[in-house]
Amino acid sequence: MHDPGKIILDLAVCVALGGRCLSDVALLRCQGEVFGPVASDPTVCRLVGTLAGHVEAVEAAVNRARTVVRQRAWALAGADAPTAGISAAHPLVIDVDATLVNVHSDKEGAAPTFKKGFGYHPLIAWIDHGTGQGAAGECAVIMLRPGNAGSNTAADHVEIIRRALDQAGLGPRPGRRFLVRIDGAGGTKETIELLTRRRVSYSAGFTLPDHTAQIYDTIPEAAWTPVYNTDGEPRQGADVAETRRPAGPDRLAQGDAGDHAPRAAPSGRSAALRGRGRLPAHRLRHQHKSGPARRPRGPPPATGPLPGDRIRCAKDTGLDRFPLQGFAQNRIWCLIVALARRPAGLLPAARPGRRPRPRLGAPDDPVAADGHPRRHRP
Repeated sequence: MHDPGKIILDLAVCVALGGRCLSDVALLRCQGEVFGPVASDPTVCRLVGTLAGHVEAVEAAVNRARTVVRQRAWALAGADAPTAGISAAHPLVIDVDATLVNVHSDKEGAAPTFKKGFGYHPLIAWIDHGTGQGAAGECAVIMLRPGNAGSNTAADHVEIIRRALDQAGLGPRPGRRFLVRIDGAGGTKETIELLTRRRVSYSAGFTLPDHTAQIYDTIPEAAWTPVYNTDGEPRQGADVAETRRPAGPDRLAQGDAGDHAPRAAPSGRSAALRGRGRLPAHRLRHQHKSGPARRPRGPPPATGPLPGDRIRCAKDTGLDRFPLQGFAQNRIWCLIVALARRPAGLLPAARPGRRPRPRLGAPDDPVAADGHPRRHRP
């Protein structure tokens, strides 16, 4: 008899070592003195099929266990934990981003994507460790979605943010010491309302209205202040202004430019507009008549590797393919990938990854890849 938790753990270790399907658990079977008894391939397949029949309960149980383990690990880390010394000025950052994964067969839930591909459109949340930790961060949640899922589906963003807050273990309302960063796809009203109710800091993109160029023209020069580089020096050809209440087209026609804050940030929500010179791509649509082109300021720069780099690493750890047929089964695979990324996210980013040597005759075997016969020593 094999414990189901031990089988899932073996699969996570296998994926962390470079496994790409369930049968790659054989990488551990030959090291019984290290990994203990490892289930056979039929047993592993039967377990995944059984768990897929109760995928909601399985996800809840695994996520509860991950939260407990994460809190224990952070407690042992002490001053090196991501939550050590967090405040409104230095918050714990959660990055939310989506990616496309193409599949080459008609799997359940796979659908055409907006980039003319075919596959899945998972949404992922990451806990940023920052550059001082020397690590890429932890994968908090992987939400599997069909390939035709919308980029700005508010219900999906609300759900993944709720799960990410639970994984962080800082309570339902962690306050301003918790920062959620989302791109323009997450700048929906429902998502912003959730973040406001949870009383967390957030940085989200938003869609510019058609009359943005008119708003730029009405902002007084006194409202613009210089943009500073990381060394504290003003950036040449760039300035920034904050607006509390941008004027609409009807108010612009009456000469009302809205409310602008030249230096101090407003007490409520605000939109920051940054002007930058000599950028032809931005001048195509928004051109200031008497000065440089204007464009919206995005979220604050990431304190660690970019979310895209984390997604690339996750795809190197099993997220680049979904080896199972059913949608619920591939949700179990996403749990395995999230577990596999846990130890990898804690390792220093500068440490080179190590992949197991493929078995002779396997599809990834470089010896068998070219199809030429070779002689091998016994």
